[in-house]
Amino acid sequence: MTSLRFFAAFAVFTHHFNGISAGGGVWHVPMIFPYSKIGVHGVTFFFVLSGFLLTWSHKPGAAKKVFYWRRVGRIYPAHFVAAGLALLVFYGMGTDRTDLFSVVTSLLLVQTWFPHVVPNLPGNPVTWTLSVELLFYALFPLCIGRLRRMRTRGLALLTFAGLAGMWAVNCLADHYLNHHDAFWVMRHPIVYLPQFLIGVTFAIALRRGHRVPLRPFAAVLLILAYTVVYTRADDWAGKFVAHQMETTVRPVVAVLSVLLIAACVQNEAAGRSRLLTKRYLILLGASSYAFYLVHQSVNQFIRLYWRGHPDANEAIVYLMGVFLISQTLAWLLYRYVEEPAQVWWSKRGPKSRPRPAVTTAA
Repeated sequence: MTSLRFFAAFAVFTHHFNGISAGGGVWHVPMIFPYSKIGVHGVTFFFVLSGFLLTWSHKPGAAKKVFYWRRVGRIYPAHFVAAGLALLVFYGMGTDRTDLFSVVTSLLLVQTWFPHVVPNLPGNPVTWTLSVELLFYALFPLCIGRLRRMRTRGLALLTFAGLAGMWAVNCLADHYLNHHDAFWVMRHPIVYLPQFLIGVTFAIALRRGHRVPLRPFAAVLLILAYTVVYTRADDWAGKFVAHQMETTVRPVVAVLSVLLIAACVQNEAAGRSRLLTKRYLILLGASSYAFYLVHQSVNQFIRLYWRGHPDANEAIVYLMGVFLISQTLAWLLYRYVEEPAQVWWSKRGPKSRPRPAVTTAA
């Protein structure tokens, strides 16, 4: 699971580097554009994985205050340092404008709850996803006991209803709201709860002995096939079909993500995992949170101060160069801030004393 985090973070990075149009991003890389646009939904993988891992590792009866304490130590130290870099690059060196209220909400990671922050994604722009994650963390200890007592079929129905609701909200926002309000609604933490829930549901189901008849390679092929169809829908089937795929992309990617996660967990349990247990991939995955926090600041700095336009055939080399710069900064942030801060914080917090496990429904 640690290694998979790196691939999701790299997908987000390629999307931001390449942009949403041929003239956007840092530099245009024809080799991967427009397929790289689906990389924005790499954040969906993180939301699903959060639900899965928190449930998979949760000990029934564990103290809520311990969970909350550790989440604060896990999220905020690296975030504060990366936010300083982002504020310097986006607002000090760049021309973006903001205000004190928007900056404070971004530092506290509550910016997605307010529709009129400046700009739409204030502070370090990528941290809107952390604002979403905070809602997950707040609700998880309060709900996990009740969810575990539900039958698997009931959990599955609840998850399906949530994903259908996500699709419905997207349709309504597109149809009835202006661009600004629709943008805010589709980044509101409540909208992403079904993606977190599907991770929780599959973790509970696997613990109960249910299995997904899928190998990781097949799950990857499904994701690649969907990427091609999603990207080319307008060319192949027209604007109506392309619009329907756009409104369903979040639920669909959530399903594909959890299938990949479940397939990898089953593969590892069967002793078949090889690639994802490579040490270098595990290290990249361990620093993926730091990489996610710094990569867009690096992209923005290059947009501001490196105005060259590499030949289309060379752009992929530049992409990898920017990735290496971002990864180096990420490793420093992980090694000297995130990791030691988490250890320091954990030692000073409440200790966990799990109570006896509660029997779960079949």
